[in-house]
Amino acid sequence: MKLFVSVLLGWALAVVAWVSPVWAADTAHGAQVFASNCAACHIGGGNVVNGAKTLKIDDLNKYEMASIEAIKTQVTNGKAAMPAFLGRLTPEDIDDVAHYVLEKAEQGW
Repeated sequence: MKLFVSVLLGWALAVVAWVSPVWAADTAHGAQVFASNCAACHIGGGNVVNGAKTLKIDDLNKYEMASIEAIKTQVTNGKAAMPAFLGRLTPEDIDDVAHYVLEKAEQGW
């Protein structure tokens, strides 16, 4: 029985190790999406429309936007002056750009 459990656990770990890169965001692609779709208003993590709501980590925290899900929701649905990108970007594009934005914010842009 221990051998069976060990083999099963080994197989499960191998599958997770093989599959997990597929789940990982591609921040290099996110940077390209950002450059093509977001940088005009958010260059360097700023905000040319509303200077109080930047993509800097302090502002993301202040407005409860410092999570991948919150950023994805904002990009997908838009809000106020920000347009919705649903239909213009794929779900993968949105996921990648959300990871890119949060990573850059945490690094201080």
